[in-house]
Amino acid sequence: MTDTTHRISWAIVSLLVGLALLPSTAMAQSASFLDEFKTLDTGRWYVSDGWANGDHQNCIWSTGMVWAADGLLNVGFAPEPEGDRQYSCGEIQSRQAYGYGTYEARFKTPTGSGLNAAFFTYIGPQQDKPHDEIDFEILLKDTSIVETTTFVDGKSGDGKVGSGQQHTLPYSADSDFIDYAVTWEPNHIRYYVNGVLLRTMTDPATIPTHPQRVFFSIWGSDTLTDWMGEMEPPTKTLAMAIDWVAFTAQGETCAFAQSVLCKQQ
Repeated sequence: MTDTTHRISWAIVSLLVGLALLPSTAMAQSASFLDEFKTLDTGRWYVSDGWANGDHQNCIWSTGMVWAADGLLNVGFAPEPEGDRQYSCGEIQSRQAYGYGTYEARFKTPTGSGLNAAFFTYIGPQQDKPHDEIDFEILLKDTSIVETTTFVDGKSGDGKVGSGQQHTLPYSADSDFIDYAVTWEPNHIRYYVNGVLLRTMTDPATIPTHPQRVFFSIWGSDTLTDWMGEMEPPTKTLAMAIDWVAFTAQGETCAFAQSVLCKQQ
């Protein structure tokens, strides 16, 4: 082995050792994007189909409950039985997992007791990772309120599964479109609605550290009545209408006019 080869080999070893010693919060930079849903980009989004998340869910995910029209993406819930469930429901998830940065979306919900409309990030056992999650959830029994929650290794907020914080929206989520944003960085998470700061989380135990996929979903339950209200069977298809969604990687600013990051400048 020549001296030059020897030096190059040790340089590679040193680089690998250095990478191994990086703190657990280090993440590969994810590419920013803005999707205005002129069409459904199946290269970016996967539509959940043919299963439910558990016995608590009274619907099965169906590709028929996700459709693009008139510049909006619709994620729906319908009285169409599938398998052993009473209803069909819609969910999309990004094919890529994203790390630290700002996640934003503009959408309008329907209304209906027993239903949950959500914009969130998630990674978990299905991807051989711990359960990490960052949520906006609107329980459609009361569309004047949004709930915010994080999960770290399956535990949320104060360490109790299912805990979260409620916030009053500036107007009902079913009456008009609202902008939702969350900035996730190693030392904090900040939630915004229409550019106004709702909540700041700084406890390390509440801040996820694993890259996550982006989700939109609407689903129902006959059993989680204390949380979601008594199920009111819909007579027609209901849908949350999504105008756009975006991710801006940590360190980047004001990537598009509607971004909460532009309002902070």
